Amino acid sequence: MRDADLLTDLIIGEAIAIHRELRSGLFESTYEIVLADALQRAGLAVERQKLVPIVYAGRTITEAYRLDLLVEQRVVVECKAMDRLAPIHSQQLLTHLRLGGYPVGLLLNFGAEVLRDGIKRVVNHLPPVDGSRVVVNRVAEDMLPTFIA
Repeated sequence: MRDADLLTDLIIGEAIAIHRELRSGLFESTYEIVLADALQRAGLAVERQKLVPIVYAGRTITEAYRLDLLVEQRVVVECKAMDRLAPIHSQQLLTHLRLGGYPVGLLLNFGAEVLRDGIKRVVNHLPPVDGSRVVVNRVAEDMLPTFIA
């Protein structure tokens, strides 16, 4: 299984290439399908619309959440196509990470004029890695996501 940083770099690179060619204005599902195809052609295992169950009152609810993409069983990718992201979108991604036990996720807003401005990387409370190229900024002490710019 590939390192999460390398995977997110590869996913972001593919997403930027797609956004440069297709631009904004399409449906989220279109970007999701095209990104999944590009990642699969790059040799990555990709699952689309993966169900994530929750347990409530002792019962498993199998269709509680759906991940847009799960790459290499490690990185959750949520595709959006809107003017701007809201904090709830990062919280949605963090919920998916926690319920599935996944370490990292990417929120990609293909509606941004420049995709670089529509990318958020959310980490499921993992400790920072020594020598990492990224900076970890804790938004809150307990249940809020950790963002990496």
